[in-house]
Amino acid sequence: MTISTTRKLVGAGVAASLLLALAGCGSAPTTSSSSAAPTVVAGFKPCLVSDSGGFNDHSFNESAKNGMDAAAAQLGVKPIEVQSKSDNDYKPNMDALVSGGCTFIVSVGFKLSAATIDAAKANPNVDFAIIDDSADANGDGKPDAPNIKPLLFDTAQAAYLGGYAAAAWSDASGTDKVGTFGGLQIPPVTIFMDGYVQGVEKYNTDKSKNVKTFGWDVTSQKGSFTGAFQANDTAKQTAQSVLDQGVDVILPVGGPIYLSAAAAIKDSGKSTVMLGVDSDLVVADPTVKDLVLVSIMKRVDKAVEAAVVDASGGNFDPTAYVGTLENEGVGLSSFHDFESKLPSGLTDELKKLQDQIISGAITVESPATPK
Repeated sequence: MTISTTRKLVGAGVAASLLLALAGCGSAPTTSSSSAAPTVVAGFKPCLVSDSGGFNDHSFNESAKNGMDAAAAQLGVKPIEVQSKSDNDYKPNMDALVSGGCTFIVSVGFKLSAATIDAAKANPNVDFAIIDDSADANGDGKPDAPNIKPLLFDTAQAAYLGGYAAAAWSDASGTDKVGTFGGLQIPPVTIFMDGYVQGVEKYNTDKSKNVKTFGWDVTSQKGSFTGAFQANDTAKQTAQSVLDQGVDVILPVGGPIYLSAAAAIKDSGKSTVMLGVDSDLVVADPTVKDLVLVSIMKRVDKAVEAAVVDASGGNFDPTAYVGTLENEGVGLSSFHDFESKLPSGLTDELKKLQDQIISGAITVESPATPK
């Protein structure tokens, strides 16, 4: 599925040799360029509401804001962007945007589902999009209101590549242990963990190795979670509990909790590395670049940008968008400074795996995979 039947999403160039080797694994969908400014319907006012992680999470909230800002600049309009400090802010913030005359509202994340559905039902003349949620509380396979567009991402596909790379790194170091932990146990989090573990298993199968994974069990769907997305003592202790298993690669899934993982790694004095999620973490937060092996990206920014531009011309389409490796809505970032230290042949192996996932030769599935 695509953001629009008339808009082709193409890969954005990234000046990193790994991405060239992977032929698009870390690039992302972008709106098509044109010298002519898009037509904007009279009164169009795009708006954005974050979840409690806020716009400075160096993750999907920030990425959504970047997409909204890019669309607004392209369209010559001024968006309204509000941050939620807690879960209690979702409904009031949504009500305020509707009262403020917003005509297209993007809500960032699974946790805003109820507020988005309620607002959409009460305001059928306002269009909505929601990131990481199908807005299907009724469970009938479609959004609960016809004016909601889900922006979804099959991040298990990209996480599979990340897990394979993590296993290769740990195998080369002789540790043979990798780990993960999450914020809340919700589908947008566990989909990363499922793909990651399956990627490690693929490496073991291909190489006849036994790299172990700690922090998440795909079969039981049980693992280590902080219970929130805040970077705090609980998140650091959760990260430490995984590090205590002897892992030398860790995947924190949940926005700012990567900061807690980084702090735990630094306190350990060991050479453990971590994987970023959602955005290219080395670019989003250079303070941790020495610890980030690679990032598992979902191009929330480009999905939001394209959805806003489409809606601005009166072309709102409620059909769900699903970002995949094939349409470059998900992928791996560059390995940046770690590229020269990678096991020989790894980038070629990742490119082959990516091609096999795109062709259907390899199926990466999670209970959280968008349908």
